[in-house]
Parts: sequence; C-alpha cells; structure tokens
Amino acid sequence: MRSALEHFDKAFENRIRLQVMSILVANENYDFNSLKELLEVTDGNLASHLKALEKEEYIIIYKSFLGRKPNTSYAASEKGRAAFLKHLQSLENLIKQQKR
Repeated sequence: MRSALEHFDKAFENRIRLQVMSILVANENYDFNSLKELLEVTDGNLASHLKALEKEEYIIIYKSFLGRKPNTSYAASEKGRAAFLKHLQSLENLIKQQKR
C-alpha cells in the first residue's frame, strides 16, 4: 500500500484546501469572494487555508483594483498543479488497490 500513497500530499488532507485546489486547477483563476461563496466558509477560515497553500507555493496571488475596490484572486502555480495531480493519482491508485 506504500506505493499507492507515494505522492499523497498532506497539504490536501483538509477538505477546504482540496476544494480550493480543485477549483484553481479547473479554472484559470478565482477571486477571494467567489471562493468564499462557493465553499461556504468564513473569511478567516478561507484565508488560513489559502495561506497554507501559499506557504507550499501551490498558489499564486494576484492583487488588483476593480474601480476603487481591492480584488484578490488566486491561481494554481505549476508546482501546485503538479502536486495536486500527483495527489489525485495517489488517491486513484489507493482506490484501485482496494478493489482487488
């Protein structure tokens, strides 16, 4: 079973971080408020999970202004995209091993 979890990434153990990366891998970028609304989490909760992904260098942060309002959006980095896809492959391998 060790080989099935070879690329299992603890950064994605949390449901919210897993969901954030799923959204960012499927989309070019996503802004903070849209992520918060879609995931139904608080500002602080989302911010802490985004900070954890940023620390791993799995996401890229873009800050801009829409009119006079600040807007923060996020994108998956190449490192984050690769780590996430390896994580998904590990989960698929684990499921395949359990079916045997």
